[in-house]
Amino acid sequence: MSGFSPELIDYLEGKISFEEFERRREERKSREKDGENASADENTEDVEAPSSSRKASGKSQSQDETDGETSDGVSKSVHRVFASMLGENEEEEEEEDEEEEEEEEEETTEQPTAGDVFVLEMVLNRETKKMMKEKRPRSKLPRALRGLMGEANIRFARGEREEAILMCMEIIRQAPLAHEPFSTLAMIYEDQGDMEKSLQFELIAAHLNPSDTEEWVRLAEMSLEQDNIKQAVFCYTKALKYDASNVRYLWERSSLYEQLGEHKMAMDGYRRILNLLSPSDGERFMQLARDMAKSYYEANDVTSAIEIIEEAFTKHQSLVSMEDVNIAAELYISSKQYDKALAVITDFAGIVLEKKVSEKSATEEKKDTGAVVETQESQEAVTEDQSHPVAESSAAAVEKVSCCIPEGVPIDITVKLMVCLVHLNILEPLNPLLTTLVEQNPEEMGDLYLDVAEAFLDVGEYNSALPLLSSLVCSERYNLAVVWLRHAECLKALGHMERAAESYAKVVDLAPLHLDARISLSTLQQQLGRPEKALEALEPMYDPDTLAQDANAAQQELKLLLHRSTLLYSQGKMYGYIDTLLTMLAMLLKVAMSRAQVCLISSSKSGERHLYLIKVSRDKISDNDDQETANCDAKAIFAVLTSVLTKDDWWNLLLKAIYSLCDLSRYKEAELLVDSSLEYYSFYDDRQKRKELEYFGLSAAILDKNFRKAYNYIRIMVMENVNKPQLWNIFNQVTMQSQDVRHHRFCLRLMLKNPDNHALCVLNGHNAFVSGSFKHALGQYVQAFRANPDEPLYSLCIGLTFIHMASQKYVLKRHALLVQGFSFLHRYLDLRGPCQESFYNLGRGLHQLGLLHLAIHYYQKVLELPPLTLEGIETDQTDLRRDTAFNLSLIYQSSGNTRMAQKMLYTYAIV
Repeated sequence: MSGFSPELIDYLEGKISFEEFERRREERKSREKDGENASADENTEDVEAPSSSRKASGKSQSQDETDGETSDGVSKSVHRVFASMLGENEEEEEEEDEEEEEEEEEETTEQPTAGDVFVLEMVLNRETKKMMKEKRPRSKLPRALRGLMGEANIRFARGEREEAILMCMEIIRQAPLAHEPFSTLAMIYEDQGDMEKSLQFELIAAHLNPSDTEEWVRLAEMSLEQDNIKQAVFCYTKALKYDASNVRYLWERSSLYEQLGEHKMAMDGYRRILNLLSPSDGERFMQLARDMAKSYYEANDVTSAIEIIEEAFTKHQSLVSMEDVNIAAELYISSKQYDKALAVITDFAGIVLEKKVSEKSATEEKKDTGAVVETQESQEAVTEDQSHPVAESSAAAVEKVSCCIPEGVPIDITVKLMVCLVHLNILEPLNPLLTTLVEQNPEEMGDLYLDVAEAFLDVGEYNSALPLLSSLVCSERYNLAVVWLRHAECLKALGHMERAAESYAKVVDLAPLHLDARISLSTLQQQLGRPEKALEALEPMYDPDTLAQDANAAQQELKLLLHRSTLLYSQGKMYGYIDTLLTMLAMLLKVAMSRAQVCLISSSKSGERHLYLIKVSRDKISDNDDQETANCDAKAIFAVLTSVLTKDDWWNLLLKAIYSLCDLSRYKEAELLVDSSLEYYSFYDDRQKRKELEYFGLSAAILDKNFRKAYNYIRIMVMENVNKPQLWNIFNQVTMQSQDVRHHRFCLRLMLKNPDNHALCVLNGHNAFVSGSFKHALGQYVQAFRANPDEPLYSLCIGLTFIHMASQKYVLKRHALLVQGFSFLHRYLDLRGPCQESFYNLGRGLHQLGLLHLAIHYYQKVLELPPLTLEGIETDQTDLRRDTAFNLSLIYQSSGNTRMAQKMLYTYAIV
């Protein structure tokens, strides 16, 4: 049973637009067509196969045969059932047989059964499908429903709208491809004042009867009344499908495209109109071409504008006006085709350019007797090229170009002629033209002044451009930033630096966001010996909120800061230099700094206001929603920032900032900057840069005496490079300064993975020795001693370990421990040789055991020897005499010899 299609229901409920309705309907029709083709193929293949439904359908087939069909292709049963539904008897046609008339009269008196209604609907559905396949234009309303359609119209005329709507809906249900019920529904809803619903049904009716162009145009006008421009464009497109040469439809649709901002589609429509216009419509052609050229020019499509105007000039030369000449010349000049612009002006404006050649005087010829042949040849060349108005002058003849401008030529065309002559280097006829121009009031003709002045600037004729620009800057109407900028550039080119700086300052006052003017002004002030004014010209242009949201503003500010940083560095103002570097890096690392909980603040703690990096708590970071928005803005800004500076440039900028912070002893900020950079994916993903940043972070943490953080850096480094002694030396320095024992377990775990590592063996021995585990320390030292028995340090460590074990309160075999300890200390003395270090260590061991007389002996030997001289270390740092004198003073003081103790201190321990 046929019913409403899903797309029709959605459209009537307002869920989809009419364009979407048509698209879905076309897709459904294509699917149905593919399904019918597939079923037809299957029936062809199985035509000889026995059918199980033939017997069951035999009765219905015989019934159909007995019923037959009328001349219009509708079965008689349909007519009978439809007549019985209306309660009326149809008149029989004259061509039917009498027997059929009697049977039909008998059947019409009977009430329709459910089967009859079902048969009616099946037949209507079949007829609808047949009509879908028919290509000839005809009404798709079945004959059986035409009476009902007429009844619906009569009900509507009587004012019975509800009954008419129900009848139309029933007709749509049974014959959804007929346009008549939709048209009637549209009239009903229009009569009720529901224009939106009326338009919907009208669109469906027009879609089902698409060849009615006037209906489509009317629907377009109705759509415009409801401000639905897209739907109006669709309706005009449908109308043009069946009347493609209608200029009015094309014009209306192109105008609507312009309102929608679809410039290309509008111009394509206007081009079609130009092709459709007859030669007799020259005025209309020229006006349309003129408008199209202006539209193309406004859209920066100069090439298309030139094509349009050239086509107009070719087809209708006699209708070319001064306005057309002005437009064509403007287009050629904007595309730098000055020769074509000059040709258009001379061809259509009546302006004549003449070239006069005057030979040299006899006296000059006598002076140049050596160049007679050259003179004759050049004269012949001039004669050949004399017809061309812009030919170059030869060496033996003087060419003069004169210009004749008839009355009535607008000043705009005269100025464009001057611009062309300037760019083509034809300067002779310009003097009278310039006189004509300067007679005009600059308040009214300032734009023409500026055009000629810019032409002079382009070719380097600064002396000619300066008077025109000076007149403009003195006017009230054209006292603009762009004019002052040209004035400043002209003065700078002529070497008037002081006046140029004043003009650039005026530009900055009128347009504070003009970057090039600021940079030029700063450069001039620096050249004039005014460093403070040069810096003042490069003050920030935007506030932080604008920079966080506007990518173009961030780009301009970054360029300004780059110039400012260079200027500050050249002036030696390091605090200001760091401020600019941190500002630039904060723009790039905004999200990374948020993740690292680092913030850039402005403070005056040093007396002047500068920028500083600080660590902030997590609760002071913006919430997730704000953070996501900031991340989105940061991505757009990041794309702009990386277009100004490459990744390597940003890296070099970061290194400069770290070095500068360390030079100013701002190590804590250097740490925070490294932390933020490690959170920046572009640097972190680059392994080489990541490692370099980690080394920077380690150095900054050590310089800042933040040994706990330094331990975190060095711990990872030694895990990745276990066999690098330099890293183990740094590790040992960090752990000694940190006063922390958490590295003990780390070294033990790492020793299990690398049992043969020499540095780990010694470090574990030191850790055990400091912790009081002397036996464990002795085992580690002996392992190192066996691997390298000639190293004096291991003998010293073993000897000291034995002495400490012997110094414990409860120990067995104290004597044996002492003998072994001193044997290793003497071995250390032999390996190290006689020096302050070896004697001091031996004396210190004896001092600890209470053998004071022997300790004094070795201490005195230390005082007799000079300190070691080591490269890179000052002698004062390796001199052990002060330490030795202090130990001796303690010994003398404990024995009561205070004078000797004082002597030692006064001799060696006074700073």
